[in-house]
Amino acid sequence: MRTFDLTPFYRSTIGFDRLFSLLDQVSDSSSSPGYPPYNIERTGENAYRISVAVSGFAEPELSIVTKENTLTIKGEKTANENAQDQSEVLYRGIAARAFERVFQLADHVQVKDASLENGLLHVDLVREIPEAKKPRSIPINSKAIAEKVSVAA
Repeated sequence: MRTFDLTPFYRSTIGFDRLFSLLDQVSDSSSSPGYPPYNIERTGENAYRISVAVSGFAEPELSIVTKENTLTIKGEKTANENAQDQSEVLYRGIAARAFERVFQLADHVQVKDASLENGLLHVDLVREIPEAKKPRSIPINSKAIAEKVSVAA
């Protein structure tokens, strides 16, 4: 079983550590825990990428669905791929079973793009915090405080 120590990320992202916890949680329904393998990368301050190894799957056999804070990646092979050339598979080392990976996304994380290249499905995510939720600086007006003190005296 693979485990990742995300402690360094927790230290540098005070208040946002829930993002890493949610990205790290994956619920597998029917497939084996390690299939298909995936990586989660931080590509920028508010940008992330999930890369899933989907060798043997064509673009029409893959689907990416987001609903609320859940990202679901599914792969289903079409019926017998060898029916076209009437060949018989003697050994199948490349997994061709259906899979479903579910990732829990943090608040305000949106799917920006998805691409399939060299057997890897890349899903780019971005954290877009609404302007109302961003921290804002409050100016300190010491002159107004001094005037209130002198009026009260």
